[in-house]
This record gives sequence, structure tokens and C-alpha cells, in this order.
Amino acid sequence: MATIATRPTGEDVTAFLDAVPDERRRADGHALCSLIARVTDAEPTMWGPSIVGFGTTTYTNTTGTHEWFVVGFSPRKNAVTIYGIHNGYEAPDPLLDELGPHTTGKGCLYLKKLADADPAVLEQLVRNAWESAEHS
Repeated sequence: MATIATRPTGEDVTAFLDAVPDERRRADGHALCSLIARVTDAEPTMWGPSIVGFGTTTYTNTTGTHEWFVVGFSPRKNAVTIYGIHNGYEAPDPLLDELGPHTTGKGCLYLKKLADADPAVLEQLVRNAWESAEHS
């Protein structure tokens, strides 16, 4: 059975966010980390070298059953990528229409500027994702 590369690392989340080169991405990362921690009441954990995840759940795919985070994000160069809110295999949450400028991928949501997203809608999307998942 294959082992997935993205796993909890034990690295320091604050140090990772402090090291994000772009000032706006760095600020967005800290703000998003605070929002998700507040909504989920979970501690952030580094998953691999660049993803901050909250909580754990299991999922099964063609390579087996794996541990994964429930909600997470990464302050990437072109956008903040948020995982767990959007599942490209299901109908999108209607709240996404109210979020503000964004794009989606198969399993993620991309925000070029966190400031352009409606904070109440983003908070509700995180809450919905957290509450609908089986997690620890």
C-alpha cells in the first residue's frame, strides 16, 4: 500500500507562516490560521512542508485509507489555497456565491486576496466543513 507524502510533520506553524516571503500572503496566512483555529477550536498542525491543517479524519482512495486534515490552507505564491471547504466531486456550497472573488479546483478553494472575501461567509464555510466531517 502506498504511503502519502503529506503527513503531519511537527514543524512550527508560526515559524512557517512568519517565513512566507510575500507580506500580504504572510498576513493572510496568519489571519486565516486564527480564523480556522477559532472556528474549529483545534490546534494548527503542519502537514508536509507547506500546508497548515486542523483536526484529522480518514479518507479512502485507490491507494488505501489515509489520515488527513479536516480543514487546511497554504499561503501559496499566486493565492491562498484552502482545503476542505470545497469538494469538486459534489455540488458546490451555495455560500460560495456570496464569498467574493475566488476560484475552485477539485478539492480546494483559491483566494487571491483574503481581504476581498466576505469574512462572515468564509467563517460559515469553515464551520460547515468542520461540522460535516468526522474528525478527531
